[in-house]
Amino acid sequence: MKIVFEVAHLDQLDKVAKTLAAVAAEANVFAFYGPMGAGKTTLIKQFCRRLNVTDEVNSPTFSIVNEYLTTKDESVYHFDFYRINKLEEAYDIGYENYFYSQWLCLIEWPEKIEQLLPEKYVKVQIAVEPYSEMRTIDIEVIGAN
Repeated sequence: MKIVFEVAHLDQLDKVAKTLAAVAAEANVFAFYGPMGAGKTTLIKQFCRRLNVTDEVNSPTFSIVNEYLTTKDESVYHFDFYRINKLEEAYDIGYENYFYSQWLCLIEWPEKIEQLLPEKYVKVQIAVEPYSEMRTIDIEVIGAN
């Protein structure tokens, strides 16, 4: 099943984030696809607000992974694989310890490590309408029964 949102303003992102939080019962890994500037980090920030993350949410562009804590002391891991050049770099950070844990993993630029994604994950595709602020956001659980 695919859920599609048309988003023209930032204030509409909470509805998307609420849906993402509901889908989190299906899989703990979320792969955010979209071109540079599409709003992946902005959507992840809104999702983290919905999850009651207490830390400041920023893209881990240089550190590759950030850990945030929720009000329930649960971990949320935020990855940005934009700067990795080889798959081995994902192995070096111990990706499997994150992806196969119970904690949520939110991944920007998953196409860089696509073959490492678990069998079941949530694909979030953000498409930008040319010459517009409109975004189309598709949410789909991959590997669902």
